[in-house]
Amino acid sequence: MSKRMVILGGGESGVGAALLSKQQGYDTFLSDGSSLKENYRNELQQAGIGFEEGRHDEERILTADEVVKSPGIPEKNDLVKKIRAKGIPVISEIELAYRFKGDSKIIAITGSNGKTTTTALTFHICREAGLDCALVGNIGYSFAKQVAEDPKPLYVAEISSFQLDDIKTFRPDIAILTNITEDHLDRYDYNFENYIRSKFRITMNQQSTDYFIYCCDDEMTMKYLNKFNIQSNQLPISMKRDLPNGAFIKDGDMYVRTGQDFTSMSVYDFALKGKHNQYNTMAACVAATTMDIRKDKIRDAVQNFQSLEHRMEHVATIRGVDFINDSKATNVNSTWYALESMTKPTVLILGGVDKGNDYSLIADLVKEKVKAIICLGTDNRKIHEAFGNLVSPIVNTGSALEAVHAAFHFSEKGDVVLLSPACASFDLFKNYEDRGNQFKQAVREL
Repeated sequence: MSKRMVILGGGESGVGAALLSKQQGYDTFLSDGSSLKENYRNELQQAGIGFEEGRHDEERILTADEVVKSPGIPEKNDLVKKIRAKGIPVISEIELAYRFKGDSKIIAITGSNGKTTTTALTFHICREAGLDCALVGNIGYSFAKQVAEDPKPLYVAEISSFQLDDIKTFRPDIAILTNITEDHLDRYDYNFENYIRSKFRITMNQQSTDYFIYCCDDEMTMKYLNKFNIQSNQLPISMKRDLPNGAFIKDGDMYVRTGQDFTSMSVYDFALKGKHNQYNTMAACVAATTMDIRKDKIRDAVQNFQSLEHRMEHVATIRGVDFINDSKATNVNSTWYALESMTKPTVLILGGVDKGNDYSLIADLVKEKVKAIICLGTDNRKIHEAFGNLVSPIVNTGSALEAVHAAFHFSEKGDVVLLSPACASFDLFKNYEDRGNQFKQAVREL
């Protein structure tokens, strides 16, 4: 009898897990409570995988030998509770992918902020150096699908805390933890420590031959670092002090040292600007150095890297006003980083679905840099309460088009209009990409 594998959730990671599971000979069934996207439905049909959508057949699901749970489904979901109560093992898609990856290496990146940029830059350096690698996880392709359809000797994976919650044996050769700030607390019973523990799970199975890169300027990382029995080689990064190993920036130069190898380059050569991006760049360079990639290759790649769509993306300059799309800023810290790098008077477009945001974190920056706030969400009370005494005007809008017109109205030559919402986008948009694209469209129509 082949093992019964049930996949809960039919998004990118769920369908990828189903394809790999079927390929590896499991009796595979996928169940999604809402409707599947057409391309995913077609992939499942072509592979001959049984699935259901718009419902969950509990009897069928509860006969599984193992369940792969989509990272979007919380533990407090009733079906998940029933699966747990029956003692059926629950794993994440990255755990399944790890099981069948063979001898391939993994560089895994997690953290509250900067992980997408760090992942994309690390992948870019590896590819520029001629390594045969794939970009997987939260960015790009499902990890399991890549393993099933086009296996590579190296995977560069962006990994969320939700994916780490359900790993058992997953072990990256190189793990990067960018930083830890309050995010997704709604999924961790509003207990910050639960979320921190999830992030550190990336090191859980690492051994003495592996590497762990982290930011020793990050308060939460340092507070918890010694509470975990980390076996791997620790390579910290810093802007505040010189380090014997890892990387640091001093007087405009970055120094990287891993073991015997030593590299330095000027931060003015980094394609990515802003202090937070110097941390992201350091982390990627340390990872590349442990891979024995040549210094000149690393230097070239860091210089010619193009920044990501929806992340501090310059859209246009209209009548002297710059429009910047930072729709990927789905938490307050991301918006803090965006505001920190602003050098001109800013009209800020803020709002959406709030995950327990503490806006006081950006109050000082708002006071210093923001001349008007345009709210883009269905419920904007918290924004008015947080900034009502600091900024006037604060205007409510109900669409990207309305928000862009209002922002343009309140801006003048030499200003910046910044879409950096600090919130998820599900109230008015499909996702942050949709929000960013609608913003860009509205700007181009001005």
